[in-house]
Amino acid sequence: MEARARPRRGAPPKGEIGARERILATASELFYREGIRAIGVDTVVEQSGVSKTSLYRLFESKDALIAAVAAEQDRLFWAWWNRTEEQHAGDPRALLDALLAGIAKRIGHPAYRGCPFLNLATEFPDDTHPGRVVARDNKEEMRARLATIVTRLGANDPGRTASQIVLLINGAYVTGLMAEPADLRGDLVDAAMKLLA
Repeated sequence: MEARARPRRGAPPKGEIGARERILATASELFYREGIRAIGVDTVVEQSGVSKTSLYRLFESKDALIAAVAAEQDRLFWAWWNRTEEQHAGDPRALLDALLAGIAKRIGHPAYRGCPFLNLATEFPDDTHPGRVVARDNKEEMRARLATIVTRLGANDPGRTASQIVLLINGAYVTGLMAEPADLRGDLVDAAMKLLA
């Protein structure tokens, strides 16, 4: 099953651009807060104020909408990561610290309900689901980017070290759902630096 996040016929009319943004923002908030399977297209339509016809003109199915929401979350995550990299371009240790601190800050947010990519992968076990593909690609890209950072830090086995840091990050995402660790940032940064020692 192929799900596309783009309109079926050419670019959307100017009025549809605002509708697309409203649908994505509404779906993103509802999917994250309530769970993707718990939210139907009718709820997204009702809360976004966009007609069902407009929604299906922009997204051919709920799966296409899920994939578009995941793609937007992915874009926002990497925009944040890229800004952080720019701020610490010459110092890989400060960069890793800033990235881990930023992730810990996200986990500590009052509205935190887990990593959206892990949530999506949990709700959709089919590896070919278009949203799950975005989630998997996000995690693979994170591992690759971390491998580049730890290579600059002199890690003996950058691929393995990066994979271990991803395990720590994903563990922090899940831990943040269950409890408020006293010092998540400190624990996460300390554990990652121990891998590099």
